[in-house]
Amino acid sequence: MSRGPDATTLLERRLRIAAEAMGVSIAITASDQTGWASATFNGARHRLTLTSGDAGFAPWLAGLPEADLPLRGHLVADLIVTGQSTLPDGPAATIEALTVEER
Repeated sequence: MSRGPDATTLLERRLRIAAEAMGVSIAITASDQTGWASATFNGARHRLTLTSGDAGFAPWLAGLPEADLPLRGHLVADLIVTGQSTLPDGPAATIEALTVEER
């Protein structure tokens, strides 16, 4: 029996929804997840590369660390934009996020 999408899939979907709500179309060109645990929590560290040709991409990125990104069964505990660059296809950004499983 399937448990449903993992935290990375949920995060990618939520980022697309959040961007679309601001009129920004994004592409996720790279995505990586590493398991994470503390004495009381389980979760994952995520690293994603996003690209967009939309003018609203930079303002959307600026607000992303404070954005509410609800994920079923998980909590986005931290999210930061770790890098921005310009590629031949347009602006790109790398973000890192920490998700924890809700109990």
